[in-house]
Amino acid sequence: MAHYARWIEFLGGDLRQVGYIMGGAATAGLILRPWMAQWINRLGARTMWMVGSLLFIVASVGNLLITEVGPMIYVARSGLLLAGAIVFASGLTYISQIAPEHRRTEAIGILGIGGFLGMLMGPLLGDVFLVERTRDNFASLFMIAAGANVISLLGLILVRTPKHHSSDTSLRIGAFFHIVKRHWPGAILAVDFAFGVCMAGPFIFVASFIDHASLAFRDQSVIGLFFLGYAGLAILVRLSSRRLPDRVGPAKVLIAGIAFMSIGMLGFSWVTAERTWLILIPAGLTGIGHSLMFHTMTSITLASFPTMVRGTGSILALMMLDLGTILGAPVLGWIGEIYDYPVLFACIGMTCFLSGVIFVVAERRQNRLRDS
Repeated sequence: MAHYARWIEFLGGDLRQVGYIMGGAATAGLILRPWMAQWINRLGARTMWMVGSLLFIVASVGNLLITEVGPMIYVARSGLLLAGAIVFASGLTYISQIAPEHRRTEAIGILGIGGFLGMLMGPLLGDVFLVERTRDNFASLFMIAAGANVISLLGLILVRTPKHHSSDTSLRIGAFFHIVKRHWPGAILAVDFAFGVCMAGPFIFVASFIDHASLAFRDQSVIGLFFLGYAGLAILVRLSSRRLPDRVGPAKVLIAGIAFMSIGMLGFSWVTAERTWLILIPAGLTGIGHSLMFHTMTSITLASFPTMVRGTGSILALMMLDLGTILGAPVLGWIGEIYDYPVLFACIGMTCFLSGVIFVVAERRQNRLRDS
């Protein structure tokens, strides 16, 4: 789905509409997430994980019915994002329930490698199908995405159910906010928010940036090359540093990830049509940043939530991530349209850096209070 911006543009949309659709469609997922958390707590992470995969299949195939930029594309994109939200939250909840507490961050990191493998393969497959952007080729792209989730759905049948996989928590929205208030995780939510803004870069605007800057290698789009560097380095870093958060603490690893992500976003300003290969620099730096940030910030967010209500903690983290995308994508699309892409990516980097400052200041304050 890294190519979804191209689908919008194929249907006649411009960069602003890309931002509105990508950001606006996430609103449905954000609104429904509190109930999603309670359903994960009630039905169990494995069951809801399967529901998410099924929804993605339906939403992906639903794009085949769209002929123009209109309400239906918001519905289809909302379905994709809601499905992804269910899958992410259920996967995070599941892994946090079966992993030993002292290895929770490592377990979340290993689970995330599956996502990076998808990032590695998906955009490259998209480049193969979209050498020529025709409706039939986009249809093939959506059918392959649906087929991949059929495989995922079948695989989940083989996954064991955690011993304590569900609770009798209320399905009312008030119960969600009560749990959040009781186990509030603090300043880490600012980082969760900024990470959502950061994800607008590679997953919303990079495809349009590559087209706008006429970046190509042997007349081929380099979006696959970008994600090869992004996900390839992310996998290597995640594997080689999987025990690092448990040795030095997830907060230190998270701060390093914020630094890589911030610098990587500034690196897009170096890329031109004459120096297309330089796209590997922001790809690699932001990939490393993603690799170090996501599992550590999620683990820190989940730490304050008991095992039985980890679904609520997972959803809260992803709600903040969604909020970053919802608020960030339209604003970034407007900035890119007026001031061009280097300023757009620089704004993302600055947002990430400021979230790190907020987190570090809050951590030091909390440590001083604990020591006193």
